[in-house]
Amino acid sequence: MTSGAKARQSGPVAKRKSTDLVPAERIASRIYLVRGETVMLDADLADLYGVETKVLNQAVGRNRERFPDDFMFQLSRKDLEHLRSQFVTSSWGGRRYPPYAFTEQGVAMLSSVLRSKRAAQVNVAIMRTFVRLRRILATNEALARKVARHDQQIAVLFDQVGKLLAPPEARKRRSIGFVHPRD
Repeated sequence: MTSGAKARQSGPVAKRKSTDLVPAERIASRIYLVRGETVMLDADLADLYGVETKVLNQAVGRNRERFPDDFMFQLSRKDLEHLRSQFVTSSWGGRRYPPYAFTEQGVAMLSSVLRSKRAAQVNVAIMRTFVRLRRILATNEALARKVARHDQQIAVLFDQVGKLLAPPEARKRRSIGFVHPRD
């Protein structure tokens, strides 16, 4: 290897990682929960892949057999209203048709339909983001299970603390000294 080739490899123009192409935060902010599935919308995917939404949907249409209902589905009016209320958006850009939602498997299938180098690199970044989100959710679920196990004990603890913090008038006052049984 020549010194020039070596300099090109280690210099500032060195090959970038695929995750540097699109930041994970940008991908994660475009993952939604629809019908109990984590999905990405066609317009968001098209933006990440650097193509028009129309081009992405045409490629999917030409390969429809690769996208069964558990890989991709079109949003209903109810789904759209739910997303709009969730994110306080007024419209989806004047589209004629509701957007398509791609599950993780559908996103993985897109790389075989969109055959560009960028699509492959972006797809790797998206898959890594999905995996990272699954790990975070699994950690939160484990924590929730641990808290649920101690939930009753925590409730008793809060009840006792509440009694201690109650104003003196609310507490029962016991008499000090001798009290005759008839009193």
